[in-house]
Amino acid sequence: MSADQSQFDIGFQPPVQQQAPPGLQGKLDPQPSTEYIPSVDGGYQLYQAAGKLKNRKALITGGDSGIGKATAVLFAMEGADSMIGYLPEEEEDAQHTKKLVEKYGRKCYLYPGDLKDKENCKKLVAEAMDKMGAINILFNNHAYQMMVESILDLPDEQWVETFATNIHPFFYLSKAALPHMKKGDTIINEASVNAYVGRPDLLDYTSSKGAIVAFTRGLSNQYVHKGIRVNALAPGPVWTPLVAATMSEEAIKQFTSPMGRPAQPSEIATCAVFLASQDSAQLSGQVIHCNGGVIVNG
Repeated sequence: MSADQSQFDIGFQPPVQQQAPPGLQGKLDPQPSTEYIPSVDGGYQLYQAAGKLKNRKALITGGDSGIGKATAVLFAMEGADSMIGYLPEEEEDAQHTKKLVEKYGRKCYLYPGDLKDKENCKKLVAEAMDKMGAINILFNNHAYQMMVESILDLPDEQWVETFATNIHPFFYLSKAALPHMKKGDTIINEASVNAYVGRPDLLDYTSSKGAIVAFTRGLSNQYVHKGIRVNALAPGPVWTPLVAATMSEEAIKQFTSPMGRPAQPSEIATCAVFLASQDSAQLSGQVIHCNGGVIVNG
């Protein structure tokens, strides 16, 4: 997938477009950047790998699109194989992730299934162990959101659905994967800037992302002395299918950051590479705020 120069320019604003949930990356226009990152001269360049994840094995949820897709690709460029989890209706996007990973000479295994079901979480981990023989990196990345302006209008069922999607599987997957992980392995959890700014029209999503931050810190305190590091990413606005599938027209028009544009998935994936590699050997229980310049506490 080639990059569009304009997507890295200050003032880039995704055109308003909407899809039915969960949304497909293949239908976005322009296509999010999966392999390209900004260059120092103001242009963009293909991500330059350095073999930081040679022969590592990664389990990535939501690996069909967005940050998960870009991470699987950058991990492949760095030498890692991946197993990706995704919803069955996202098969087309997942197959494209597999194609991109294989382009860089690595293996990508696919597992369609709804991870709200804890048995699917267990099966995904078992499948990853069967296919790859190890899980060195667990990237809990998938998420659900839907905009509602007031708590008075937020359906109880949506609150439950959001937590069942966004935090419970992180627990199930970590619990199933950790017995297979060893010193030097890592867990990365996808949080959000919204946990720190308290976005009002995404109350349930924001709350679930706060739970992920707390989960990251607590789990790190359980496992850091065993040499297994647990960290989180807290992106700001990122151009992914979640935007088109869950946000209002007005919210998409305002979808930007202090940098003057939303991030591309590849720019968040570089942070995942950092947390997955030995470059971050002194980080555990921490949150990287890859949010386009928002200043937050914590």
